[in-house]
Amino acid sequence: MDNVSIVPRENMGRNFIPPEYLPKDKDEYFRRNKQTIPPTSGWRHLKVDEVERLVKNNNSAENWNDILVTDEFDTGQIKNTRFFGLVRIGRIRNITLQHHDLRLPAGITDSLIISCDIGDDVAIHNVHYLAHYIIGNQNILFNIEEMHNTDHAKFGNGIIKEGEPEEVRIWIDLINEAGCRSILPFDGMIPADAYLWAKYVDDQSLQENLKKITQNSFDSGRGYYGITGNHCVIKHSSILKDVKVGSNCYIKGANKLKNLTINSSEKEATQIGEGVELVNGIIGYGCKIFYGSKGIRFILGNHSSLKYGARLIHSFLGDNSTISCCEVLNNLIFPTHEQHHNNSFLIASVVMGQSNMAAGATIGSNHNSRANDNEILAGRGFWPGLCTSVKHSSRFASYVLLSKADYPAELDIPLPFSLLNNNISKDQLEVMPAYWWTYNMYALARNSRKFRKRDKRVNNAQKIEFEPLAPDTIEEIFHARRLLEIWTAKASLQQRNPSTTTRNDDELASLGRELLSGKEEAIGNLEVLGEHMEKSRRKVLILKPLKAYHAYGDMLHYYAVKHLMAYMRSHPKATFSTMCEDLKGERQREWVNLGGQIMQKNDVDQLRSDIGSGKLKTWEDIHNRYDELWAKYSIDKQKHAFATLCKLFGTTNLTKDEWKSALNKAVELQNYVCDQVYISRKKDYDNPFRQATYRNTDEMRAALGTVDENSFIVQVRQETEDFKKQVEEMKRIY
Repeated sequence: MDNVSIVPRENMGRNFIPPEYLPKDKDEYFRRNKQTIPPTSGWRHLKVDEVERLVKNNNSAENWNDILVTDEFDTGQIKNTRFFGLVRIGRIRNITLQHHDLRLPAGITDSLIISCDIGDDVAIHNVHYLAHYIIGNQNILFNIEEMHNTDHAKFGNGIIKEGEPEEVRIWIDLINEAGCRSILPFDGMIPADAYLWAKYVDDQSLQENLKKITQNSFDSGRGYYGITGNHCVIKHSSILKDVKVGSNCYIKGANKLKNLTINSSEKEATQIGEGVELVNGIIGYGCKIFYGSKGIRFILGNHSSLKYGARLIHSFLGDNSTISCCEVLNNLIFPTHEQHHNNSFLIASVVMGQSNMAAGATIGSNHNSRANDNEILAGRGFWPGLCTSVKHSSRFASYVLLSKADYPAELDIPLPFSLLNNNISKDQLEVMPAYWWTYNMYALARNSRKFRKRDKRVNNAQKIEFEPLAPDTIEEIFHARRLLEIWTAKASLQQRNPSTTTRNDDELASLGRELLSGKEEAIGNLEVLGEHMEKSRRKVLILKPLKAYHAYGDMLHYYAVKHLMAYMRSHPKATFSTMCEDLKGERQREWVNLGGQIMQKNDVDQLRSDIGSGKLKTWEDIHNRYDELWAKYSIDKQKHAFATLCKLFGTTNLTKDEWKSALNKAVELQNYVCDQVYISRKKDYDNPFRQATYRNTDEMRAALGTVDENSFIVQVRQETEDFKKQVEEMKRIY
């Protein structure tokens, strides 16, 4: 039970650092003095007449000699306030501060101040308890119940201070409810760090050194004060304890903020609103947290939002993401995630970004056993539809769209850009591979542009691949095509002769490739079944396998040529021969999505080794390595594109005729993209039920415009014309 004890009066503003943790020849203010920036003119003691006026204004101090001020000090602006300990006050003038429609006079009134440094031109009014804080210039603190800092404050970082037991260290249990993938949060952590730490739990040296690096990133000494940066506004809030607040931060009506770092700046201001409760967390720059949202043991990436009662617990939400009205527990979510609805749940998952959770989606909250140590792994572009229920443990390739359904068993879907459907009437799972490319081009093409446009980050510490077609998804397509070949061959053999002798996968793939390379008549009404995609005995039917196979091939070709053209544009002096020479090599087949940044698996393995061996000693070293890998990513991607095109032509190098043929086909594919963007969007305008809500076509046109006026369609058409011109220029030169 908590107790109320009696302590010596002098402890009110004194002995902030316990004597046993105070270094020899240091006073209790030595760390505070490192944190604060003294005024240019320095501080001075109060004059006798200033003390008299302060007392007359109903102010009191335990010792007026402990109150230091600057030369610009208007005693008339300080009233009804009690001071304890060393309090240093910056410039106080008879001026008014304004924030939005709130106007308050500078000064300090009706407050209790304990051992604080206060900047220039602040307005502190009705702050019932303000202790051990360094307040920046031009702050407004108004109607705050309690704002104080302890000697062992960690500001949300997963460290321990001198004399603290290991048990008090704050861990975040990502991905798995059992806590077997726990990480230590720290200010500046990005999704790549979290994934590296949480995913490779079997790498013992990596795990040990990441913990050491995090602990060593911060001073374990006691006695650091809480800080608010310049131009902060904190009003009508109840409790702020052990909170570090960046400049230009706006906090209004918060219930409880405890053990936090709130990053904020003039260009990327963070806002925290009414009813919010946040405990043990790191909040990125430019975040918005409003209307009763809760966060416990969490990290919020830059320019991300929690709204309308969202609950973020033991989770990392990456940059440029929004969560509203829902529960998110034990997750690692890469950048650009959207989840807006009250009845959606995301539990114990890795979601690799560019994702969207529809209303009623419950991902991972349904268990198939009593165990709580299962997980969901969803590639980027994951999109579960309305009222979708998915159980642990499941895995999804990139850009998998789930139709509305209660999926009854675990899933492992290796086919990217596919649509899943739980056909209850036939009791079968149906998968349509390459659905996005064949039927949803508008959304697919728009995604990367949409994500880039919404990226308002000034600090782009987490590098993000926004393109749907990138080395990670391309390798998934290669794997998907091989599976389609094998499954089609098995279906053909089963249809012709059920007792056919079993063939190995290479033989099956060869037969399937022959069948799928032909026209539709080659496979007719063949029933192609997927394997190992659902933990059940029912059918998994592959819909339109021939169309999907060719669509996948087109996606490979489109990706390859676009990036080879990018190489040519970035190397104006390059020739076809030098391109082949620079980019030739074996195709890198294993890529890792590290928090949104795509890199080769061998680079990740080297990174892990360098951390485990101690070569990379700090998080700054690790982040610099990410930057180095990002700098070479474009050439890595172009080499991969070259190898991809060679694979499509069945060669180890390209001839000029093959290159020209590839360019011609790329023009056809760009025209296809342009046409499909238009067609997939035009369906919305031609839908008679959509038209039914309007009085006439004039009203509909006034409300929605026309499909030909759609800005994205206009943009894609222009890009198509530009692409054709670039191809013609390359054909002419090379």
